[in-house]
This record gives sequence, structure tokens and C-alpha cells, in this order.
Amino acid sequence: MSIESILKNRYSVRAFQDKPVPENVLKQIFSSAQLSPSNCNVQPWQSCVVSGVTKDKLKAKFIETLMSGASPNPDFNWLPQYQGVHRDRQFGSANALYSSVGIAREDKKARQMAMVRNWQFFDAPHAVFFTMDKYLDIMGAVDLGIYAQTLSLVMAEHGVSNCMQGALGQFPDPVREILGLPEERGILFGMSFGYADDTALVNNTRTEREALDTAVAFFK
Repeated sequence: MSIESILKNRYSVRAFQDKPVPENVLKQIFSSAQLSPSNCNVQPWQSCVVSGVTKDKLKAKFIETLMSGASPNPDFNWLPQYQGVHRDRQFGSANALYSSVGIAREDKKARQMAMVRNWQFFDAPHAVFFTMDKYLDIMGAVDLGIYAQTLSLVMAEHGVSNCMQGALGQFPDPVREILGLPEERGILFGMSFGYADDTALVNNTRTEREALDTAVAFFK
């Protein structure tokens, strides 16, 4: 598939088959993603791929943390609230998601349960946490974004679907504890991935993109 074809057909998958990606395919995908560009070639990403028992331990710890009423304490600045047109697009995305699974706007409990699915990895067989040294701040975050997009495209080429999740950076302590990460390493965000369950209603969710003239200005 061409990159343009991949971009036109991809979507955030939130339901997966109970079928792991073969280890040799995983290694091939992540090896290719190493070719991502980065500022001054510093390659700040340190990816942590979780599967099997480790993933299940993390899922249980995340749910325990949520049930305790803990507030998010991200390693990086995820605090700004969307405003204006960005807020409108956020609402549009949420409406598309909840409409696809028949959750009414006023059903707050059902919406909360749908949100919790983030920390259950949407039952994906794998997840990856994008981490980097905390001191790198915004410069490292730019590079991790480039790397994650490259990884997503390579996955699609191999028939592997994914969902990028800022939510997986909201509670870094369980990740740091279970994976044994040093304190100076920050968890920026994550991605659940595997083979899409095409029968799941939630995977009918689609979002719109803005017209070119609202997003790009050409100067001559």
C-alpha cells in the first residue's frame, strides 16, 4: 500500500482480535521505525512494548489506580484544556465514538466505562509506551510524535492496527513500577495495537478532517 492509501484508510481501532502479532513481525516493524527522523539524530525514544503477563499486570494495576480515585499525574504537561475550534473538534470526535456504540450523550456512566477501556488496552494483545528522558521536554516530545507516526504507518503496511492514546501517559506510576523504569524516564503516551476486530461496532467510528484551506497556507 502507498502511504497515501494507508492514511486514507486508517482509523483508530478500539477492539482487537485475541491474536498476537508474531514476534518476528514485531521486531521487523520496530526495526523499520528506527529509521524515523529526529532533531540532530538524538533518537530520544525508548519504546516499551508490553504483551502477555506483563500487559495483564499493567491492566490490573491501572484499574486498581482508577478505582482508588487517583487523579492523573502525567510526567509531562497534558493539562491544557482545548478551546474554541479545537474544543469543537474534540466534541465531534467524542460524538462520533459514542454514537457508533449507541451511547447517549447524557449517559455519563456508560461514557466513563468507555473511557476506562483505554487502560484495558481495548483488549489488544500488545501495547507500547513511548518514553524518553524527562529533561528533553518539548523537543523530545516532537521526536516521539514523529516516531509514533512512523511506527503506525509501518504497522499498517503489515496489516496491524492501532490506537494512539494520550490516556496511557496519564498514570505513569504503574508503568514505572511494573516495567522498572528509572525516575528520570518519563512516559509521554502510548499505543494499543494488534489485529482489528472488524465485527465490533466501535470500529465503525470515523472522524472528519478539515479542508485544506483551513489548515494550510501557501505563501509565494
